[in-house]
Amino acid sequence: MYKTIDLQGLWNFQLDEAMQGVELPYEDTITLPGTTSYAKKGKPNDTAETGFLTDQYKFEGSAWFSREFTINEENSDKNGFLYLERTRITTVWIDGSEVGTQDSLSTPHVYDVTKYMSQGTHTLTIRVDNTGYPTKGGHLTSPDTQTNWNGLTGRIELQLYNQAYLSDVQIFPNIRKKTFTIHAKVLGTDQGLLSVSAASFNLAHEHKPEPMDVPVAPGDITVTYPMGEDALLWSEFEPNLYKLSLNLVLQGSIVDTQEIIVGLRDFQAQGDKFTINGTATFLRGKHDGLIFPLTGFAPTTVEEWFNVLSISKSYGINHYRFHTCCPPDAAFTAADLLGIYMQPELPFWGTITDDKDANHNQAEQDYLIREGFEMMRVFGNHPSFAMMSLGNELWGSQERINAILKSYKEVDSRHLYTQGSNNFQFVPVILEHDDFFSGVRFSRDRLIRGSYAMCDAPLGHIQTDKPSTMKDYDENISPTQSVDLLEFNAEGTIQIQFGTETKTVNASEGQELLIPNIPVISHEIGQYQTFPDFREIDKYTGPLKARNFELFKQRLEEKGLDHLAQLYFSASGKLAMECYKEELEAAFRSRKMAGFQLLDLQDFSGQGTALVGVLDAFMDSKGLISAKEWCSFCSDAVLLARFDKYNYTAGEAFHAQVELAYYRQVPLNNFKVLWKLTKDNGSVYKSGELHVSNPEDTNYLEIGEINIPMPNLESMTKLRFSLEIEGLDVEKTYDLWVYPAEVSLDKTGVNLFNHLSEEAVAQLEKGENVLLIPHLGDLANSIEGFYSSDFWCYPMFRSISESMNKEVPVGTMGLLIDNEHPVFKHFPCEEHSTYPWWSIVSNSRSIILDDTPRDFRPIVQTIDNFERNHKLGLLFECKIAKGNLLVLTCDMEQIIHTPEGKQLFSSILTYVNSEDFKPATTWSVSLLQSYFKQNDL
Repeated sequence: MYKTIDLQGLWNFQLDEAMQGVELPYEDTITLPGTTSYAKKGKPNDTAETGFLTDQYKFEGSAWFSREFTINEENSDKNGFLYLERTRITTVWIDGSEVGTQDSLSTPHVYDVTKYMSQGTHTLTIRVDNTGYPTKGGHLTSPDTQTNWNGLTGRIELQLYNQAYLSDVQIFPNIRKKTFTIHAKVLGTDQGLLSVSAASFNLAHEHKPEPMDVPVAPGDITVTYPMGEDALLWSEFEPNLYKLSLNLVLQGSIVDTQEIIVGLRDFQAQGDKFTINGTATFLRGKHDGLIFPLTGFAPTTVEEWFNVLSISKSYGINHYRFHTCCPPDAAFTAADLLGIYMQPELPFWGTITDDKDANHNQAEQDYLIREGFEMMRVFGNHPSFAMMSLGNELWGSQERINAILKSYKEVDSRHLYTQGSNNFQFVPVILEHDDFFSGVRFSRDRLIRGSYAMCDAPLGHIQTDKPSTMKDYDENISPTQSVDLLEFNAEGTIQIQFGTETKTVNASEGQELLIPNIPVISHEIGQYQTFPDFREIDKYTGPLKARNFELFKQRLEEKGLDHLAQLYFSASGKLAMECYKEELEAAFRSRKMAGFQLLDLQDFSGQGTALVGVLDAFMDSKGLISAKEWCSFCSDAVLLARFDKYNYTAGEAFHAQVELAYYRQVPLNNFKVLWKLTKDNGSVYKSGELHVSNPEDTNYLEIGEINIPMPNLESMTKLRFSLEIEGLDVEKTYDLWVYPAEVSLDKTGVNLFNHLSEEAVAQLEKGENVLLIPHLGDLANSIEGFYSSDFWCYPMFRSISESMNKEVPVGTMGLLIDNEHPVFKHFPCEEHSTYPWWSIVSNSRSIILDDTPRDFRPIVQTIDNFERNHKLGLLFECKIAKGNLLVLTCDMEQIIHTPEGKQLFSSILTYVNSEDFKPATTWSVSLLQSYFKQNDL
């Protein structure tokens, strides 16, 4: 129970970019809470950043804030604390006397100002510095995320306590005994009484345990409070909360009251799974870097965070991993209410050294350790605070990292701890005090996610393998066969991708076969890029401007491709969603995996501008997939069908093993799965039921097998394979394609050439129709075919690959198909990439057609990234002299053996011999020849 003097409102203000270190004359005012950028203070920034959003009023230096406050006679004998909820490095003066300096980036700054609380009016001065941090700060200070803002956000107040009060209250739940153990400090009195009571906070029914009074002495106290046998537990399924009231009573009067929202829960690592209150759960995590593009800083109200987290929960998310940052208290409160497991992280992306290392920075390490303890102390009572990480992609001393983990676990057992996220990369280790493992591989080839950057090759199965639904990571997690270990150079070092740069690290000590015995989380899965949606530019109404988007749009206009921008966005986005579907399903198919951390549900505004989200940076839908469809492969109950391919010949056997990943608390007994195979017109080809009774495994159920022949169709047809659990809102669909068994490849009358010979040109000049399927080696200027969407973003990883002398990523984002074109009369397809195109694209190269007319559009165009913006043609036509030319740039010898390749070739042959073959664009012979190496011309 304390009184507050609210210090929000108008403050005197002055920027001190030169950091003179002395109080300056105040020539301006500012409204707090807020930031200098949000208040539009300082010089406008004319820079147009390409790798992240542009802060219109970017400022780095010192900012001075000053105002008066008044202490009346009633409050002049109280203990006073200045509370600054969220800020940078602060130095505080009262009436010209320096109070002190604090530098936490993750927790509130609280200054004891008791000796300044005399009756009367006082002047409070705060200098905020956003340079010279003890550590770089990770995503707390990065322009890639919430920016390196300067200011004071959240609550700004003086807290006035009586002479006797409670301090540092920490609540430890025990679900077995249904108790809360209270640790606190009693200050300012020789003796007293602690009165403890609790009441339901958000429960459907009222529950009030019996109050309890306990005599207390000054100093540290420990009290165990029973909640009763009918106390309800907190979890993702039922986030039951209680308000715990602690009253310090002296001589019959309450002198201090602390009210804390708590939950009875037990979040543990048991074997290869996480459990909540003894029940296994699967973490469906989201990466979060505190991206809030309307303000440039993280919100501090429960309402704002409740809205953000509710959106994530509607997409099946039950876990948040905060990348090198910690959110404000309001985020934990909202997560408490919604039942989301939070994992804050130390603001560190670097190397943890010991004192034997020449680059050892003890001051930085002490700061980070202290920051971790403060995060636990300030936010540890929240039941949603379930996990904690020491940082992102750390290297250095394993012994030192392990010692830090040990020290944290000895102080606070309420959370699970990990050494970091994706530490030691190619040579990961599990330390003695790791409660869980978060990474992307267990050795070079033991991959546990579906996509990687080219500089971290080998690539994932979604990028390289023939599409199927057979992949899981169980063998890579716990191999039953021998595996190859990484080879090192003579110095025992390797070069790695590190953030947006590269780094050489000593890695030879990690050379051993690692088999985990703790839960495994797949780190930063996904990262499938979509093309920018330039309609988003107008949404940036705050201090952050999307000048990167504006530049990308300008580049596209300069290439004469701006009219295709929305088509690029839609087509690339739909491919990305299919990639995400396989990425998440592979995780759910893995019985030895405990969860994943998606990168990301929302677009990432920085690091080259990585538009990898299902949602945009504002957490608004991009219109690519509904929340309901997304939840069919991202929820606590996911139906799965394992089959080895998506393309079938008519009459061919279709075999599917139906499985269910199930983590709901409602037991499943005696249920059935309904399945059907339907055509585009909705007619059902086959249907059936799979009955399940008394399953042995409660989390991973083998439902049964489906074995049917595909229909004897005379034309290429897309079928939809659907599954649903009767009576439950659990369903899944897959698109399959069936091709006729007999496909005509009659080349009669077709002038088919494999390279642009003199004869081919002569045929065109005579007015003949020509089909050119060139040898890929004949293409003079082209891009390799790559089915999957680009990883993260091309500019960032192109630069990293070049700096490491490694292969540059292909950098494309799928196909844009003129699917109404008559060439597809016998190869019906979508406007975007689908699995009939996988073998075709994977055995192709797309010609760079930048110098063709603006109105010329390839029939099948490969979408390039927003840095290059090439016009890329895989299938295109033009009029040459008197003749007509159709060009297909894929290796026909490879794809002709697939049903989809044969079907496409047949459709092309039919088109070339038809009256529909009438290209609208005329090219010169010389233009055509410029796209090919001059072999026999």
